[in-house]
Amino acid sequence: MSISMKDEILKRILAADGEAVSGQELADSLGVSRTAIWKHMQTLQEEGYTFETIKKKGYVLTGVPNSLNPTQIELFLNTKQFGREIHYFDVVDSTQTIAHKLAQEGAPQGTVIIGEEQTAGRGRMARMWESANGTGIWMTIIVRPDVTPQQASSYTLVVAVAVTMAIKTLYKQVEPAIKWPNDLLINGKKCTGILTEMQAEADIVQALLVGIGINANQVASDFSPDIADIATSLRLEAGEEINRAALVATILQYLEQFTELYVKEGFISIKALWEQMSCTIGQRIEVTTIRERFEGIASGITEDGVLQLTQDDGTIRTIYAGDIKII
Repeated sequence: MSISMKDEILKRILAADGEAVSGQELADSLGVSRTAIWKHMQTLQEEGYTFETIKKKGYVLTGVPNSLNPTQIELFLNTKQFGREIHYFDVVDSTQTIAHKLAQEGAPQGTVIIGEEQTAGRGRMARMWESANGTGIWMTIIVRPDVTPQQASSYTLVVAVAVTMAIKTLYKQVEPAIKWPNDLLINGKKCTGILTEMQAEADIVQALLVGIGINANQVASDFSPDIADIATSLRLEAGEEINRAALVATILQYLEQFTELYVKEGFISIKALWEQMSCTIGQRIEVTTIRERFEGIASGITEDGVLQLTQDDGTIRTIYAGDIKII
C-alpha cells in the first residue's frame, strides 16, 4: 500500500509518542523542502490534528481526531494480513461497491475499504443504511477463504462472532447479542449490520466481500425518526466516546483469527461461541421469506449455520434465508 507524503509525516509524528519532531529532519529524510513540510502540517491541522511548535525542537502532537485514517488504525493493528492494505475515503457511495471492483482486480486477502461517510450505504436486500460522516464504522473487508460456495454461507456468522468479541474486549460494560443471521443488538436495539456478498465460480470462492456497518459515536438525535426507536450506538451504550480506529483494528484481529480457524476446521469450531452470543436461540420468532410468513421457537443452528425453527405442532423447519423478528 502506497502512503502519501502527508501520511508519512503523520506516521513519524505519531511514532514519536509525544516527543518533538524536527521539521528540518523531516524535510531532509523525506527529500522535500521545509515549506512542503509546513504545508502538510497545515493540512493535518485542518483535519483535526493539533500541534505545539517548540523553538529549535520541532512539532509536538497535542491532539488527535477520532478518524479512520489508515495511519491511526495501524497504531493498533496486530494482524498478518487483515488491514495491511487500506483504501480510505472521506466520502464514498458504498464501500461494498468499491470492494467488488478491487476484488476483481486481484486485491489481496484482508484488504479494507473504509469511509468516513457513505452516500449510498446498503444492507441486506438493498435496504438503505444510514452512514453519516464521522460517526460510525463503514467498511468492507475482502476475504479469500479456501472454501466452497456452499461452505461460505456460514461466514456471516463467523464475522458476527469476531465483531462481538472485539466490542466486548474494548468495552466490557457492553453486551452485544447476535440476531440471526447478520445483526448485533444491544438491549434489543440494532447497533451493527453485516452484509456478506460473494464472487465465485461453480465450486470455488474467489472472494467474500464483508460489509460491516457499526453505529459507533451517534447520539440519540443523530438517528432519523423512522429508526430512532430501534437503533442504538456503542457510545450510547458504553457511556463514552468510541475510539473508532482502535475498534477497527481489534475487529480485524479477531476476524483474521476466526477466519483461519473457519478455513481449517469449518464453522463447527465457532458454532458454540455463536450460540453463547446469540439472542435468537430459544426465542419465539416470526420469519418472513419471499413466499410466506410463519412463527415458532428458534431451536438452534446446524453445523452450516442454518437456522432451525420448531413450530407449535412440533415440525422443525430449516431457514436458509429470511427476515426474523423476535416476538
